[in-house]
Amino acid sequence: MNDERDKKPRGGTQDERLLETPHADEFLHTDTWRVFRIMGEFVQGFEDLAHITNGVAVFGSARTLPDDPEYRAAQETGALLARAGCSVITGGGPGIMEAANRGAFEAGGTSVGCNIELPHEQKSNEYLTLSLKFKYFFVRKMMFVKYSDAFIIFPGGFGTLDELFEALTLIQTRKIHNFPVVLFGSKYWQEMLDWLRGPMLAEGKIVEEDFRRLHVTDSPAEVVEIVKAYEPSQELISHLR
Repeated sequence: MNDERDKKPRGGTQDERLLETPHADEFLHTDTWRVFRIMGEFVQGFEDLAHITNGVAVFGSARTLPDDPEYRAAQETGALLARAGCSVITGGGPGIMEAANRGAFEAGGTSVGCNIELPHEQKSNEYLTLSLKFKYFFVRKMMFVKYSDAFIIFPGGFGTLDELFEALTLIQTRKIHNFPVVLFGSKYWQEMLDWLRGPMLAEGKIVEEDFRRLHVTDSPAEVVEIVKAYEPSQELISHLR
């Protein structure tokens, strides 16, 4: 009897192929060798980003248009961060990513784009001083966390929420230090915050300290103040007490 999996089309992206259940004995010829490609992507990312300091990752919708107030706010935020000596790191694509990169680029700062292989090619925006391309989402995600001292979360969809809650999980479990996580756009995030403070906090799924990890603002200038006010050494001391 033929294995039903033989009828499945093979995945298009490297991530999809990696996450597919292998056919019998296929791992001997594919998955083990794929480890070397993954390792190479880590090594290349570390090498390319080794000089990045004071990194701030900005996330948000790729669908935000240049005439949207959120685009202009992200552009201003990128410019202010660059002038404050921060390197702006985004997913390198359009929308909010482009806006933040554009602000940093036009302010003469470091503007990094960590793009990802997708079934429908995501073109890198034109406002990058350093452009990287990743095949694996989890490698790309590690670069955001490793080289960023803060996450700025503009309105977005599933990908934006994924980055938000992954950061909060890593902070909560102390896999990373408690860096600032800033939600930009209080109106957009209000219902989510109500739900977090409502059933999630009320039923003990999180504690008050977890909820306080989030900063909310509508001001690009306040984003920079939140980032500048954070002192990792003080957070480490509080963890050791």
